[in-house]
Amino acid sequence: MAEVYMAGDIRNGTTFEMDGSVYKVVEFQHVKPGKGAAFVRTKLKNVINGSVLEKTFNPSEKLQGAEIEKRDMQYLYNDGELYYFMDNNTYEQLPLNKEELGDALKFIKENMSCKVLSFKGKVFAIEPPIFVELEVTYTEPGFSGNTSTSANKPATLENGTVINVPLFVNIGDTIRIDTRTGEYMERI
Repeated sequence: MAEVYMAGDIRNGTTFEMDGSVYKVVEFQHVKPGKGAAFVRTKLKNVINGSVLEKTFNPSEKLQGAEIEKRDMQYLYNDGELYYFMDNNTYEQLPLNKEELGDALKFIKENMSCKVLSFKGKVFAIEPPIFVELEVTYTEPGFSGNTSTSANKPATLENGTVINVPLFVNIGDTIRIDTRTGEYMERI
């Protein structure tokens, strides 16, 4: 059974059921006005359809936590329309379309392990590892001695994603990326 949250205790990432849908807290702010009762202002994302909603709650209001299933799966390949994941325990393959996967696709490559998130059997997202290592397949040449980290240039990664990297990164370098922000962390 999912836990029950008090609205005053919610934090970013908290998921709960409301009005027959599942919402994830994207932003929250506890507000204590000079007059009147305190309240919690939130920005919520519907995890199934991606819509965003702003809502205020009384801090003592109860919210029913959502049972989100997270399965460890390995990304196998895509055939142009569907992306195939394999359950690491049962070896069952699960085909998912791009809409179900969202932005997480930017940071995965074949044979990478991810968490597949579902609610009542419906997949709504995947979570790649927090840090991934990908090879740079194209970028403008760097200049020797240029180790400035304030200037950036675009680089295409082995899975086709383009991110900004420091000027000293070259083709063939493997870099570590933080998938939460999509930012370059370091050269490996």
